[in-house]
Amino acid sequence: MVTVLTDSDIAERLDPRSAVGWMREALLAAHRGELHTPPRVSTELGDGRLVFTTGALAGEWYGYRSYDSFAASPGAQVVVVHDHATGVVRGVAVGNELGPRRVGAIGAVAVDALAPRTASTLGIVGTGVQAWNQLWAISVVRPLTSVTVFSRDLGRRNAFAARVSSELGLPVVAASSAREAVEGKALVVLATNSPVPVIDASWIAPGSYVTTLGPKQFGRAEFGPDLVARADVAVTDSVAQTTAYDPPFVLTGTVQHDRLTSLGAVLAGDAPAPTAGQTVVFCSVGLAGTETYLLAKLLG
Repeated sequence: MVTVLTDSDIAERLDPRSAVGWMREALLAAHRGELHTPPRVSTELGDGRLVFTTGALAGEWYGYRSYDSFAASPGAQVVVVHDHATGVVRGVAVGNELGPRRVGAIGAVAVDALAPRTASTLGIVGTGVQAWNQLWAISVVRPLTSVTVFSRDLGRRNAFAARVSSELGLPVVAASSAREAVEGKALVVLATNSPVPVIDASWIAPGSYVTTLGPKQFGRAEFGPDLVARADVAVTDSVAQTTAYDPPFVLTGTVQHDRLTSLGAVLAGDAPAPTAGQTVVFCSVGLAGTETYLLAKLLG
C-alpha cells in the first residue's frame, strides 16, 4: 500500500532539526556520488511548463518532484519515491510544504557550515513561504537574538513579523526599508520574486553571511554580480544547476561564477570553510534529489 502524505502530514511530522540533519546527509551523499542529482528539466505545455527534479540514492530509492508554472492556477507539487530494487512506489507527498521546507533546511545547513558561530542578528528581505522556511530552519542552528524583516507590502511585513514572534518566539522588527533590514546584520537572507536587485552590495557588512533564494538569471535576478564580487567566499548547493539555467544563471561567463564552491565539498572538508572575518554569499539554486531524500526519510 502506498503511503500518501499531505501538507498537514508534513507540517506535523517534519521538525526543523531533523530536516536540517537530513539535508546535511543529502549534501554529503551527493558530494560522494551516492546521491544522483541531475539538474532539473522541464517540458513546454502551451502557456506553461511542467518541471521535474529527479534523484536516486544508490541501492535505496529513486524518485522525482514535479510542479507546474501555469500562471493562472499553479497546482500542488508531487514528490514520489520508488524502491530501487523493485520499482514499487514507496510513498507520495502531495502539496506545497515539502519543497520549501527542504530549501529552508538546506539554507540552515549552509548557515551552520559557512557563517560565524556567534552570528545572531538576521536581516531578511521577503515575507513569503521561502522567507518563513529559512527562519524556521536557521533558528535551530544559530541563537537568533534579533530578526529584522522587510517587504514592500506593509500588511504582509507586519503579519510576517507577528507570526515570527508568535510561532518561533524570536524578537523581530518590521523594517521600513531593505537597507534597514540588512545593514549591519551578521546573517542576511534574500527571499523575493524581484526581477531586479533588492539590495546594494555596499549595505552588506564585512564578515557577514548572505543567502540568496530568489530569481538569479540574466534579465531577472534579485541580486547583482557585485554582491558576489564583494564576497570573499561564494558557495552554492549545486554547481551543475547553475550551468543549466535557461535563460542563463546571472553569473554565467563571469569570474564570479568560476569562484563558486560546492556546499557539499565544504561539508566534506574537500573545500576550505570560510575563516573569521570573511564575507560569504550562498546561492541557493535547488540541489535535485533532496525533496525525494526528505520524503524517503519521512517514510522511514
